[in-house]
Amino acid sequence: MMTDSPQDSPTNVPVFSVGELSQAVKRTIEGTFERVRVRGEISGFKRHSSGHLYLSLKDDQAVLASVCWRGSAARLSIQPEDGMEVICVGRLTTYPGQSKYQLVIDQMELAGEGALLKLLEERKRKLAGEGLFEAERKRAIPYLPRIIGVVTSPTGAVIRDILHRLSDRFPRHVLVWPVAVQGETSAAQVAAAIRGFNALPEDGPVPRPDVLIVARGGGSLEDLWGFNEEIVVRAVADSAIPVISAVGHETDTTLIDFVADRRAPTPTAAAEMAVPVRAELELAVRNADLRLLQALSRGLADRRKYLDALARALIDPQSLLGTAAQRLDVATERLGNGIATYLRQRGADAAARAARLTHPRHLLVAKGRELTAQDRALDQAMATALERLRGRQERLAARLRPQLIAAELRDGTDRLGRAAADLDATLTRRLRTATDRLEARGRLLESFSFKKVLERGFVVVRDGDDRPVTLASATEAGQAVALEFRDGKVGAVVGASAAKRPAATARPTKPMDQGSLL
Repeated sequence: MMTDSPQDSPTNVPVFSVGELSQAVKRTIEGTFERVRVRGEISGFKRHSSGHLYLSLKDDQAVLASVCWRGSAARLSIQPEDGMEVICVGRLTTYPGQSKYQLVIDQMELAGEGALLKLLEERKRKLAGEGLFEAERKRAIPYLPRIIGVVTSPTGAVIRDILHRLSDRFPRHVLVWPVAVQGETSAAQVAAAIRGFNALPEDGPVPRPDVLIVARGGGSLEDLWGFNEEIVVRAVADSAIPVISAVGHETDTTLIDFVADRRAPTPTAAAEMAVPVRAELELAVRNADLRLLQALSRGLADRRKYLDALARALIDPQSLLGTAAQRLDVATERLGNGIATYLRQRGADAAARAARLTHPRHLLVAKGRELTAQDRALDQAMATALERLRGRQERLAARLRPQLIAAELRDGTDRLGRAAADLDATLTRRLRTATDRLEARGRLLESFSFKKVLERGFVVVRDGDDRPVTLASATEAGQAVALEFRDGKVGAVVGASAAKRPAATARPTKPMDQGSLL
């Protein structure tokens, strides 16, 4: 078998580097598929922490790697999930780092109503499995709410229908939270409105509603899709305020209808559920008032008849009171006689007791005699005590002789003189020691004084502020200085040669005299 020799190989085929070839392929693919629409099923969906979305679009023949950058992902009208059939709009490009091509997605939408219904059923089963649609979770709507919160578009016919119906039935204070009821941001705005109403304080400047109505008009499944989003369903499920769902027409069904406390077929019906009919309520009140008056009248008539019957059965009060009045008269007469007898007996007892009492004059005489006797006894006791005190003073005076006091004074004076002499000697000795120590330290200080250096021929140079000058570089030509010698100070002027001398050479090897500075 014959082979081509190296000399026979073609030499006109260009040589590409790997990067050049990758860029050429990238330009070719991007130029050919600048804008494409691709339909496929999502698989391997992943949301990166950077916000970018990574996924693959597949069908029964091939798999296409795809990416959606964070800015485009925030504008998507749907939330991608594995198994969802979608139509993506974007551009085809390559990723040279892995030698593959991929679709950069700018827009994404569900591929037909069938895919939407399939996704809706899957999401419904998921939320129902969590118990969000259970009847036990639903609460009763207040019979007559004070404040009604409405989550809807502020410009559509829905809010006008609700306000008109409320005005006809029973006017109430209405708070409207404007939201987009269709489009990419609809679900987030509706969920935020429901949570915002729940976050209002009950006694705040903006009153908290007693019931919420989430409403929008009819439309296709795509138009109502925002009310099928999981974020809206969970916001309704978490709401502490009862929610009435009024999305679409009677034949339209969204996931919010299953989780809401009441479902209204239309927004107008939601207003009818929220409040009763005022005229019917007033009529009912009037009927109840009339029945109450009739019942009171019948009750009073029955009570009057019963009272009359009881009165006829009673005995004549005069016959009952006559006997009692007679008994009272007899008792009154007996009481008067008894009181007179009692007073006479008490008077006799008082006279007998007075006869047995001693006259106060006799008591005063006896007490006076007793007081006189006690006075005499007190005088005798005081005289005895004075006599004893006088004897004690005489004994003490006999013991106080001037000779003894004079002797004690002489002894004290001698002791005081000896102590003063000892104190003088001690102070003199300590003063002499301190003087010797001070003179020694003075001599030591004098030995350290710069004046000793001046005696050896050195000079101290001072500037105009009487501060020492230690460096020649710190002086200037013509500067006035003072030279301090051992026996006094003289003035001098710095010469030009000394002022211009560099600092590095200004190290004198011998004491500086006056001539070297002039």
